[in-house]
Amino acid sequence: MPRFDLPLEQLRTYRPEVAEPADFDAFWAETLAQSRALAAPTRIVRIDSPLTLVDVHDLTFTGFGGDEVRAWYLAPAGASGPLPTIVEYNGYGGGRGLPHERIQWATSGYAYVFMDTRGQGSVWGTGGATADPHGTGPSAPGFMTRGIDDPRGYYYRRVFTDAVRLIDEVRGLELVDPERVLVTGGSQGGGIALAAAGLCEGLRGVMADVPFLCHFERAVGLTEAYPYQEIVQYLSVHRDLVAQTFRTLSYFDGVNFARRATAPALISTALHDQVCPPSTVFAAANHYGADVQVEVFPFNQHEGGQGFQWEAQARWARDLLDAEIS
Repeated sequence: MPRFDLPLEQLRTYRPEVAEPADFDAFWAETLAQSRALAAPTRIVRIDSPLTLVDVHDLTFTGFGGDEVRAWYLAPAGASGPLPTIVEYNGYGGGRGLPHERIQWATSGYAYVFMDTRGQGSVWGTGGATADPHGTGPSAPGFMTRGIDDPRGYYYRRVFTDAVRLIDEVRGLELVDPERVLVTGGSQGGGIALAAAGLCEGLRGVMADVPFLCHFERAVGLTEAYPYQEIVQYLSVHRDLVAQTFRTLSYFDGVNFARRATAPALISTALHDQVCPPSTVFAAANHYGADVQVEVFPFNQHEGGQGFQWEAQARWARDLLDAEIS
């Protein structure tokens, strides 16, 4: 796949105007307050696992609207806190999978929590365990247009709220140092991490790989790849809903969350990536509200840096924490 976006020297300064609703902050403050008011105690169940160097727990917390959301909670076997902690969000269509698929951070000395994405988990991987009990109006196949006629009913309002509520609960776990919580994710997970960065105070760091859900208007007009094409498909039928659709999306644009971020970030992009075009990633990075470093993979598509990027994250996180992890 050839390069199709702006040249790298232009990407590094690409800082477009992105629509932001006047009530953006009020919308999210109300959303989070409503779900926090419905919070129930988090349940943690120790799992009998063949992993001998990692303790595995099944964690259930209440997210948007008091809905139950599942997660894996892993830590070095026998560890005592407080530990620096990584909270990770998943890519589009995947579920939390199986614990042994998620051991890198725990075997590196961190407490680690991996959130299931509500309603997803049946497209790739080894499955999810969290339902999305909220119905929507007409939508295209996939998740991008579910409830898109109104920001209050939009699918990602629920997902982003789940992400913030998980951080609320993680900070109270026995092994976790609440002052050293970092969030991460790739693709959709990177977009969720950026949302968390803009909605949560006191995060220690943000690691967003090839993040999705940024600069929607450019993305849907630039790439033929899905999932952004779900929005194109929807609007090709609902021709009279263009303005309303992009108004809804403006409440969920990663650029608008990035503006509000206060934790340092490590973001990655790939110059052949048609799923999350590099200009949409740089739009968020160049609006980011705190120190940001962008790793560029010139010859990769949406897979990005994979293991190379994880190693870069591990080094970056250690330097950021400025402490030995034991």
